[in-house]
Amino acid sequence: MTTVVGAAQLQAIVSDEDVVRVRQLVRTAAVTAKLSLVDQTKVVTAASELARNTLVYGGGGQAEVSTVDNGARRGVRVVFSDDGPGIADVELALTDGYTSGGGLGLGLSGARRLVEEFELNTEVGTGTTIAITKWAR
Repeated sequence: MTTVVGAAQLQAIVSDEDVVRVRQLVRTAAVTAKLSLVDQTKVVTAASELARNTLVYGGGGQAEVSTVDNGARRGVRVVFSDDGPGIADVELALTDGYTSGGGLGLGLSGARRLVEEFELNTEVGTGTTIAITKWAR
């Protein structure tokens, strides 16, 4: 069972500056969880892409950053949510190389590859929630 360690940090995502704040929160959580420098970079990169998507495609939203523990190891979990238009074609959006704009070029598939756990829930006209988790090795 995964449990949250300490208080989760909420960050609204309504501007480019908020994307930077999400990156900083994730980096701090990754250090707290004792992720290696490589794994810190991976989770920060994934979070940056998803925060940018939340802003650009979801019209803004929020990120919830937590340090988590599953009894064997610690990790970082970030949940992004928005009330935007949703993703009409999830399969296409998760295709390698697919891009619909000017993010980091990773897309959802790239962000998914950088973490161990990736959950995407979306409904057209309602919004999108994506949760990622990166575990310490």
